Amino acid sequence: MKLVKNTEDNKQLKKVSDKEAEDAFRTILSWMGEDPSREGLLETPKRVVKAFKEYFKGYKEDPNQILDKTFGDVDGYDDMVIQKNISVQSHCEHHMAPIIGKAHVAYIPKDRVVGLSKLARVVEVFSKRLQTQERLTMQIANTLMESLEAKGVAVTIDSTHQCMTMRGIKKEQATTVTNYYLGQFKEDLSYQNRYLRFISIAKE
Repeated sequence: MKLVKNTEDNKQLKKVSDKEAEDAFRTILSWMGEDPSREGLLETPKRVVKAFKEYFKGYKEDPNQILDKTFGDVDGYDDMVIQKNISVQSHCEHHMAPIIGKAHVAYIPKDRVVGLSKLARVVEVFSKRLQTQERLTMQIANTLMESLEAKGVAVTIDSTHQCMTMRGIKKEQATTVTNYYLGQFKEDLSYQNRYLRFISIAKE
């Protein structure tokens, strides 16, 4: 699967200035029926641009660099490492509505392990882009598998899509679960079943 790059591919895109983005939001405010020049909205385009920089900062970050530093002094540890309940805050690419949920990530190290915070940071980088949940799940798994040269990777995301809860069909209680397995997690059901048991504890 081709990963979404954040450097070379995006360099080909036209650079849009903050002012151009702010003008675009003023146009949207007018389209909504608002008056962008009224006092309460004068600074709104600037605030929205600042917020969008935070929402979508993942385009300027490289998840592979996050995983560059690993540790080999683990006394031969070769069982799965699981990190549960990683918060996911993303936006769907179809309606730009929030996706809110949790990710559970596991990998089986080959020779080296990575700092625990790095797993959450990889989830964060891909979450801070326009996404589908299916692609988000696969991007996290593929990056961990390739960068860590792991024996296996498992990723589960359980989230609520506000494009479905606040608009359209408006099913407020609906959640979406995606799973993706690589290496031993895909080939050996005993690993997969143990992983699912561990993350089921996180959901109770």
